[in-house]
Amino acid sequence: MDIATRVWNHKWKIDPIVRSLIDTDFYKLLMCQSVFHNRPDVKVTFSLINRSKQVPLARLVDEGELREQLDHIRSLSLTRGESTWLRGNTFYGKRQMFRPDFMEWFEKLHLPPYFLERVDDQYELTFEGSWPEVMLWEIPALAVLMELRGRAVLNDMKKFEMQVLYARATAKLWEKVERLRDVPGLRIADFGTRRRHSFQWQDWCVQAMTEGLGDRFTGTSNCLIAKNRDLEAIGTNAHELPMVYAALAEDDAALARAPYDVLADWHQEHSGNLRIILPDTYGTAGFLDRAPDWLAGWTGIRIDSGAPEAGAEAAIAWWKARGEDPARKLIIFSDGLDVDKMIELHKRFHERVRVSFGWGTLLTNDFRGLTPDNRLAPFSLVCKAISANGRPTVKLSDNPNKAMGPAAEIERYKRVFCVGDQERREVVV
Repeated sequence: MDIATRVWNHKWKIDPIVRSLIDTDFYKLLMCQSVFHNRPDVKVTFSLINRSKQVPLARLVDEGELREQLDHIRSLSLTRGESTWLRGNTFYGKRQMFRPDFMEWFEKLHLPPYFLERVDDQYELTFEGSWPEVMLWEIPALAVLMELRGRAVLNDMKKFEMQVLYARATAKLWEKVERLRDVPGLRIADFGTRRRHSFQWQDWCVQAMTEGLGDRFTGTSNCLIAKNRDLEAIGTNAHELPMVYAALAEDDAALARAPYDVLADWHQEHSGNLRIILPDTYGTAGFLDRAPDWLAGWTGIRIDSGAPEAGAEAAIAWWKARGEDPARKLIIFSDGLDVDKMIELHKRFHERVRVSFGWGTLLTNDFRGLTPDNRLAPFSLVCKAISANGRPTVKLSDNPNKAMGPAAEIERYKRVFCVGDQERREVVV
């Protein structure tokens, strides 16, 4: 496909930004089923958070066009083919991963209303309602804002300029693939849906990875692309689960148990490679120190904030202390990765543990250095649960620059989870 010509000829009108309810990350659907079964009556609020204040979204993105795209998403429902794929496909070696009661609910779903307001140069975009419904707004909302910002830049380009831009971006992508092709034993998946340049570009990146890496490319987090290209859908769980469970805790003792209550519920639903611990929501060190013994038997850990080397070493030491063989365990790195860091981490750890990478924004949206003033460079945009049943949510992270929540609650959580001084790291994406 000639993406540049398609963009130029249609000015994007032929391509809705989000074209399906399964144009989302696989972990969202897994978590949604878990919430549907365990906490269906919880009321949540999700909110857009632009960590990169230098990017004035409300000046770049037309409010009318934003509403048009969000309204289109609300019109979507599962197609028969999508439902058949979810019901009948094998995911992580298991058929009927999605149970009939969940599928019956999902097949009838339309996403709930949104609330949009411009405040100075940013948008306040929030979603309120039952947790299983509202949580499915996160990924499409981010994809819409990221792509509309990209369109604002592209609309100022002439046809030849756009052809050159995509030619350079394609060459940049392929150079990365060629470097990764030389890494022995590499395992890597696409995690780039939420902050992609566009759906077409993410699909193009997945095609490049498939052709260039063969079976070393393990699949994509994007369900629609996985379905269309007959690839593995990849994903497990995210910070959202412990953040909401923690907000619902009635006292400090219940708060301290909340991250493990999440995983106890997950343990009942999933086995094998879906049993991946995400330990950094309230600090990896404290999480591992207090973790129940049964968690050491899980398949692996995902490292998503802080210094990845330190997180991996902590996991290896924890497994050894619990009598587990690290060589049989899986570590998934997924925080702001690009080629140099992945090669470095693989070299350091691949003979000690099973190593895998979830490559996100710098796979599907790396236009750095390709436009004047870096106008297409990716930026840090998130959509998070900010309250549950009227109580604020908190995230501490292993990087305090990713922390969120009211200041008093952050201090309370630090006390409960015994979080001391932390190293601040730049949040690139």
